[in-house]
Amino acid sequence: MSSRPFMLRPAGLGLLVLMLTLSADQLSKYWILYGLDLPARGSVKVLPFLNFTMVWNHAVTFGMFGGLGGAGRIVFSAIALAVACCLLVWIFRTPSKLTAACVGAITGGAIGNVMDRVRYGAVVDFLHAHAFGWSWYVFNVADSAIVCAVCMLLVQNFLAGGQQQDNVKTG
Repeated sequence: MSSRPFMLRPAGLGLLVLMLTLSADQLSKYWILYGLDLPARGSVKVLPFLNFTMVWNHAVTFGMFGGLGGAGRIVFSAIALAVACCLLVWIFRTPSKLTAACVGAITGGAIGNVMDRVRYGAVVDFLHAHAFGWSWYVFNVADSAIVCAVCMLLVQNFLAGGQQQDNVKTG
């Protein structure tokens, strides 16, 4: 057992990032829905390359599996919660603070989207990036956290893989 305070251990950091991600996601969605009243406004220009555009996502990433109808809400939520449970185990088992933080962000984002499905029947998406005739899918803070954290894990894995190769050659 470590004598370090819990928040300085990887699991503590992972849970902190999970809670920060979940809070930022849910607070941003609350403001979009009830502060800005985006459902009534449809779309609001924020920057030349960014709008707040209201989209109720009844499917998963990029609208995939949208044909499941009302059952999709239950199926997607159950799968996301099962994945979140597995990710929590990973947070508590990893010795790496960076891995714990990344997995915490992914878990917080997944839980945030599940909360939307339970509360509203769909995920609240509102960030719409666009420039030079190019337009990306509408997404939210949870989606952003998940994508950024997965990218960080891939970079970490790539860099660690290079170190492992060096150890094999010299070892």
